[in-house]
Amino acid sequence: MRELMLAAFDGDTSAYRALLAELARYLGPWFARRLGPAHASHAEDLVQETLLAVHTRRMTYDRSRPFTAWLHAIAHHKYVDHVRRTAIRPTVHLEDDAPVFAADDSANAADRRDVDAVLATVSDRTADLIRQTRIEGASVAEAAARHGISETAAKVSIHRGIKSLMGRFGGDK
Repeated sequence: MRELMLAAFDGDTSAYRALLAELARYLGPWFARRLGPAHASHAEDLVQETLLAVHTRRMTYDRSRPFTAWLHAIAHHKYVDHVRRTAIRPTVHLEDDAPVFAADDSANAADRRDVDAVLATVSDRTADLIRQTRIEGASVAEAAARHGISETAAKVSIHRGIKSLMGRFGGDK
């Protein structure tokens, strides 16, 4: 191929056509090996891009240097550009980030410990009723049903439990 390139430099157009044909036959398998079977269809595009680059940069070739080293440098750059253009980058949609990012509950940990310590001073049923209605947002009817008591009994238990807690831990009611 070096001899064809040198002849093309000297104005031999048939040598230049022969060089381009030889380069196409050489570069096709060269790119196909690097791309692998899944992307082998891109080899012909890369051959064309490389032939165009050889044509536009032919004056940068140094006659005293090996031709294939110069050709491989151009082909390698075309290959790298192609890989960068077609690289698949994993993305995570913002609404699907739950498995990726853990929720930070550390700021609320002290509050939860304080509530647990305060509720530990009343009966388990009263503590659970207060937790369900005042912290978790359940209705009195829902909390009463979970404990198998009437709504009135749940209201009385919650009221007395809160009154007891306020008396112990400094409330004005």
